[in-house]
Amino acid sequence: MTDAIGYERVGDIAVLKAQNPPVNALGLDVRQGLVDGIERAESEGAKAVLIYGDGRTYFAGADIREFGKPPQGPFLPDVCTRIESSPLLVISALHGTALGGGLEIALGSHYRIAVPSARIGLPEVLIGVMPGAGGTQRLPRLIGIDASVDVITSGRQVGAKEALSLGILDRVEEGEPREIGLAYAQELLDQGAPRRAISEMPAPESVDFDALYDSVLKKGRGLLAPAVAIRGIQACCELPFDEGMKRERELFMELMSTDQRQGMIHAFFSERAVSKLPELKGVEPRALNSLGVIGGGTMGAGIATAALLAGLPVVMLEMTAEAAEAAKGRIAGNLQGALKRGKISQEKFDHLTGEALTLATDYDALSDVDLVIEAVFEEMGVKKEVFGKLDAVCKKGAILASNTSYLDVNEIAASTSRPEDVIGLHFFSPAHVMKLLEIVVADKTALDVVATGFELGKRLKKISVRAGVCDGFIGNRILATYRKAADHMVLDGASPYQIDKALTDFGFAMGPFAVADLAGLDIGWAVRKRKRAEGMDPRERDSSYMDKICEAGNFGQKTGKGYYVYEAGKRGGTPNPEVAELIEAERAEKGITPKEFTDEEIVTRYMAAMVNEAAKVVGEGIARRPLDVDMTLLFGYGFPRYRGGPLKWADMQGLDTLLANIKSYAEEDDYFWQPAPLLEQLVAEGRTFDDLNKENS
Repeated sequence: MTDAIGYERVGDIAVLKAQNPPVNALGLDVRQGLVDGIERAESEGAKAVLIYGDGRTYFAGADIREFGKPPQGPFLPDVCTRIESSPLLVISALHGTALGGGLEIALGSHYRIAVPSARIGLPEVLIGVMPGAGGTQRLPRLIGIDASVDVITSGRQVGAKEALSLGILDRVEEGEPREIGLAYAQELLDQGAPRRAISEMPAPESVDFDALYDSVLKKGRGLLAPAVAIRGIQACCELPFDEGMKRERELFMELMSTDQRQGMIHAFFSERAVSKLPELKGVEPRALNSLGVIGGGTMGAGIATAALLAGLPVVMLEMTAEAAEAAKGRIAGNLQGALKRGKISQEKFDHLTGEALTLATDYDALSDVDLVIEAVFEEMGVKKEVFGKLDAVCKKGAILASNTSYLDVNEIAASTSRPEDVIGLHFFSPAHVMKLLEIVVADKTALDVVATGFELGKRLKKISVRAGVCDGFIGNRILATYRKAADHMVLDGASPYQIDKALTDFGFAMGPFAVADLAGLDIGWAVRKRKRAEGMDPRERDSSYMDKICEAGNFGQKTGKGYYVYEAGKRGGTPNPEVAELIEAERAEKGITPKEFTDEEIVTRYMAAMVNEAAKVVGEGIARRPLDVDMTLLFGYGFPRYRGGPLKWADMQGLDTLLANIKSYAEEDDYFWQPAPLLEQLVAEGRTFDDLNKENS
């Protein structure tokens, strides 16, 4: 046997202990050890086998160190089948997580017991594949089609209590997995309990799997893996078990070769790599025991909510007592959602809205906080005034952070006597929900301040991305560019609604014009006015048709009208007819003859603009690595996860093709379509963005 699986005998029970820290991943040694252990138990006359995990978990899933390497036998489906076919009673005792292949091992066992804190699931769809070791063949036999479709296509983790009610687990008990497992195994032996192989159970009656496939594909906005998993469940219902296993493996291997799987794997690893910065190795963050938030609007209240839920007491500063109470109401409303979903108890809710939250109208209340975040009006003069006051009252070593989404953090820092303590912490609204946090590092920001920013992100469960200082940092700078590309297409003949549809069909959560309505059209209007006041290059194409919508007080969803018209009680909006009239008028004024755009042309131009600007952002060092851009767009801008991010998508499309497209667009507008030097360099050298990720990992 291998060292990864320990073997002992307790009476008639052979005990197989997984000992492959940290998560007992199902690597080659573990798989071989399980097969050897079952064979040894059989040869030595044991009557039952207990499988459990040492340390913090049962088998948490596949060994990610084997990703991308040639597979070696015994393969996991064969291991599960070998366990199940044993004439001995096989019992799995679960704790921690039993995910993916881990749950498939448990399903290969004849009985399953777990501690109350255990969580199980088949999350393969989250990396672009599907269960490939019997998950789609055994689970429906055990719990039926509906529950299996939910567990498999969502990839969600299921708690022990729910797993017991579904029938995945046979028993849930407090205690150590070895002890409860041994007791259960002995009880089953004493009862003369039969072997209970799921493969020998009857399959559920077939349903309309074509309709189910279409429904899951639509819900996933083009994500293939959950829909293809439906075909695996179909095979369970329509084929003998052995043939169903073969069909499952065929479907699994088909998904393994897709671009979507590449994109999802890239996202999986990048999500874990993005907050690991070489310059922070060994740098201790500053103490972080209390937080101040200035401004209790939607953003400030969201930041305060996130901090409270992470266990940080918050001082909320507003201009008046009335405004502070209104801010408390917003925070309480946010926390009410967590209460309703069972994330917090009523007692916890009362504590967070009472003791943990302090309302204030005087800056002196911030004198003892460790970190303060301003979330006030997006205007440089206002920000500087706030930071001047913070500089005067905050204790030495306190971190002063701005939630600005565009403005120069160096200029803000210069308004204090301690620029080394100033950092940008750009949250995305609603801040207690959205996962992205851009950590904007100014020229003089101290390294331990940067480390503290990442520590805060970790405690708030955010995906934290390091950004340099420029107009819009990573995300909003790139957004401004691809949004301009969309605006140009509108002037040239496409409609905002065709563009939105083409991009949601591509996989975006929302199109750019629907997003603008959601964010508030007044934001874009303010940016346009600022840019014009600063002086625009005469070669830059500008459009003003939406200014007229804004001038009439229509700012999108919050006012009921923007690009779309929103009616109370109705989901989504309908196209606003006024917009088409204003576009036509501006085209006539500018002498533009509209042309037809196909959906494919819309996506190609939009993505070319996004990738080109992203390459400039990486080339200038605003983003350290291409994966930083990818994670920013995935978690803050609704980019489809299964495409990996814009720069991973670009690699898969071919950088030479993208560059050729950009150069062809430059023939009609060489100001907007200036190829990024980094993109030209990578094409010339035959390299990819992913090569840069590897160099900087």
